[in-house]
Amino acid sequence: MDDEDGYFGERVAAAYDASSADMFEPGVVNEAVTVLAGLAGDGRALELGVGTGRLALPLARRGVPVHGIDLSRAMVARLRAKPDGDLVGVTVGDFATTRVEGTFSVAYLVFNTIMNLTTQAAQVACFRNAAAHLAPGGSFVIEVATPDLRRLPPGQNAVPFHTGPTRWAFDLYDVATQSMSSNYIDLADGRGDYRSIPFRYVWPAELDLMAQLAGLHLHTRWSTWTGAPFTSESPGHVSTWRKPLA
Repeated sequence: MDDEDGYFGERVAAAYDASSADMFEPGVVNEAVTVLAGLAGDGRALELGVGTGRLALPLARRGVPVHGIDLSRAMVARLRAKPDGDLVGVTVGDFATTRVEGTFSVAYLVFNTIMNLTTQAAQVACFRNAAAHLAPGGSFVIEVATPDLRRLPPGQNAVPFHTGPTRWAFDLYDVATQSMSSNYIDLADGRGDYRSIPFRYVWPAELDLMAQLAGLHLHTRWSTWTGAPFTSESPGHVSTWRKPLA
């Protein structure tokens, strides 16, 4: 992500919470926050890609000191404007490389945000950055979708995920490079608008290798925050890697 706000500038930030309303449901948030609070213990938590504070704010309200890193000033402004927004410290920068002071008991990267890093090198750098912030015995948690290439129609590289009278959305895949994009077409007042956001999808085994390169080892892998087993049919996973005690 090269520019100040990347693909999450004012236009996206203004509608982000509403467009992701399912992820802001109290039950969804509480499941994740309970796990993260347990991993934080008496220590601090670092959120990479803190955004508008969906998890950082409720985690901070539980008494966990939380610091976030995010490239988008527009998203951070939304966090700051919320009740208790001042509970979360924020550093503006690329979460793959930006360093903050101190050490943390848990660092986390949720809601597919690892895929916002669109090269393998950037994803590897992110693991190394997370590991550098962790205290011995600390945990790095990622929540991300499992690539579901079985949904691709034979001979095609597009999968629609929303259709409606005024909006269409579809994912494009390049299986040779693991690059993909989410694409949106909106109609309003007789005019069309097109927006595309690039990603790089990543496999669980590839994440484990990135963790090894950063000196971390896999501790748990669940299909959900509630600890349900991860299987070949799981649409996503919540994985935790640990930093050795010595």
